[in-house]
Amino acid sequence: MSSTVNVARYTALATGIFYGIAHRRTLQEAENNHKIETAIHRREHLIHEAREAWKAKQASKKEGGVITNPEDPNFDLEKLISSWEAESK
Repeated sequence: MSSTVNVARYTALATGIFYGIAHRRTLQEAENNHKIETAIHRREHLIHEAREAWKAKQASKKEGGVITNPEDPNFDLEKLISSWEAESK
């Protein structure tokens, strides 16, 4: 083979290697940014849920201790009905 062909082949090889390295870095950076954004949104969602739970807990204390949320583990149907009866009197 001629030296011109070898120079062209090795130049193409080196160019491809450098392009691959640069392209992988950009893809890795995009993936890292996506992971960071996902973690931030997850934390914001957890904070929002915690605030809502705290508001519900504070609201139940203001209502005389009667929990009106049936999904709450401390929900007592008898207390809720008796509080409704007391309010209607």
